Amino acid sequence: MAYKKIQMQLKSSLLVLVIINALSACSLMPDFVRPKSDMPEQYNFTIDAQQSQQLTGDWWQMYQDEQLNRLVTKAMQHNPNVAMAVANIEQADAYMREVGAALLPDISLQSSALKSRITERGPIPLFGGMEPKRTTFNLRLGSTFELDFWGKLRAAKESAKAAAMASRFAKETVVWSLQSLVVNHYLLYLSLHSQIVITERNIQIRQESLALTQRRFEGGVVSALDVHQATTAYTNLQAQLADLKRLQEIVRNQLALLTGDMRLSLDVEKQLKLPLAPIPPAGIPSRLMDNRPDIRQVEQEMVAANANMAVAKSALYPSISLTTYYGGESLLLSDLFVPPARVWGVGLGLNLPIFNGGRLQSRVDQASAMQKQLIAKYEAVLQKAFQEVNDALVNLRQQTERESALAASLAAAEKALEIANNRYQSGYSAYIDVLDAQRVLNEANLSYVQSQQARLEASVNLFKALGGSWQSRGM
Repeated sequence: MAYKKIQMQLKSSLLVLVIINALSACSLMPDFVRPKSDMPEQYNFTIDAQQSQQLTGDWWQMYQDEQLNRLVTKAMQHNPNVAMAVANIEQADAYMREVGAALLPDISLQSSALKSRITERGPIPLFGGMEPKRTTFNLRLGSTFELDFWGKLRAAKESAKAAAMASRFAKETVVWSLQSLVVNHYLLYLSLHSQIVITERNIQIRQESLALTQRRFEGGVVSALDVHQATTAYTNLQAQLADLKRLQEIVRNQLALLTGDMRLSLDVEKQLKLPLAPIPPAGIPSRLMDNRPDIRQVEQEMVAANANMAVAKSALYPSISLTTYYGGESLLLSDLFVPPARVWGVGLGLNLPIFNGGRLQSRVDQASAMQKQLIAKYEAVLQKAFQEVNDALVNLRQQTERESALAASLAAAEKALEIANNRYQSGYSAYIDVLDAQRVLNEANLSYVQSQQARLEASVNLFKALGGSWQSRGM
């Protein structure tokens, strides 16, 4: 008889477990589907890349400058924005572990010693002269577990996991932007250095020209007008040099801030030429935008919003929790572990929302609105990324053509100055022609260096727009 009773209890327990498992399989969270986008397969603008280069390492290494490589590494290690992003990842990971723990039973050990007094008055007198004062000792091992019938806890864990992934992509976005800032500022620093060298060289030329003009004036060959014109041209270049040095120091200060090294010093004295801009391959596909961490971040935010929608809907349904405890309770501490002192309990709790003034439904509406916001944000980020790549391709191609034109202009300006000097020294032209030729040559030199820097900046911006690579990373 006892055996049959135990067997029936086991069958009942198994039936309960089967029902619980079946109900737990019910989930209100649909699978996440990435929103469709009508972005073109190819970009609107391409580059004729007969000498395209394959990316073999980190993109900034293609500029072949060891000092630049060290600056980027230092920025990723010491920039405070990167440190904050890493801390955000740690916080998101900790929250994900906290939410995931809700899927496991909460087990705790409770103990107490209570001294109390009961009343001596009443219809029933105390039995056997029992003392009204007593001390009760209690020790219980208890467990509380919410049965995840509707997938609320699993959806919350999925949301926390997606938020953790989004924080990782947010950190990559910070690093991605930081890398391009460091590279662009360093290339600008090199450009300003080249412009300073060119200006100092032109100052030397104009100083020699001024000295020659003064000698010719003292010899009565030219008038004082030539001397004043030469002096004006010389001092104007000195003012231009001071401004270039000011800009270079400001750029150095910005690099110091980006790298977290406020004592930063740069050695570019031997580097008179700017590096060559990498050439991307032709026909870059638009799917390379998936390399961008900001797009991946928004995707994970949509995954989290999808899960949060399921959490909000689950609150409209009943929640069931299971509580159990086992332990001992006795008036004497020595009797706490004897069989008669044992206590246990099993409970099943049901919480069914009936009326809450629309509070729970409003949370569902909020989650739905957040989903719509993120879908719109995703589309906006895609469109902006597509535009940035097209702009970078346009700039890179047109700056390359501009650089070629300015190289020809520089060669012509050098020849013009040579002719102007010969004509002036032979007495066939006025000194104003020499000054004008010197001015044109100086401007041509500076414009050519600036066009090189603009082309390099366009290549950096293309790398940034493509997420750091013009090759697919298989995401």
